[in-house]
Amino acid sequence: QVQLVESGGGLVQAGGSLRLSCAASGRSFSDYIMGWFRQAPGKQRELVAAVTESGSRTYYADSVKGRFTISRDPAKNMVYLQMNSLKPEDTAVYYCAAGRFLLTTPRMYDYWGQGTQVTVSS
Repeated sequence: QVQLVESGGGLVQAGGSLRLSCAASGRSFSDYIMGWFRQAPGKQRELVAAVTESGSRTYYADSVKGRFTISRDPAKNMVYLQMNSLKPEDTAVYYCAAGRFLLTTPRMYDYWGQGTQVTVSS
């Protein structure tokens, strides 16, 4: 069992930065691939970034490559998403998720946080 709690969302101007944090609890945190999804109003939930259990491999959606960085700190049971050069189209609720496979399909992830709102103004 893994519990996830996101923080760090907020309102930022285009071109600005935010860092999202995901605090994980549970003995098996290190066994899971961790991902950040986002969902904008009227759109499907999409995988933005993911990192493998060891942190050795990462995945980024094309729309955020070069601007977002995912990382995990096993000692603190934390996962981060550093978001730079933010655009209005990045506006969404961002969710932290834990899964067994590095897949882009939301239903393949086992545990979810409650989400944190990111709003980028133009």
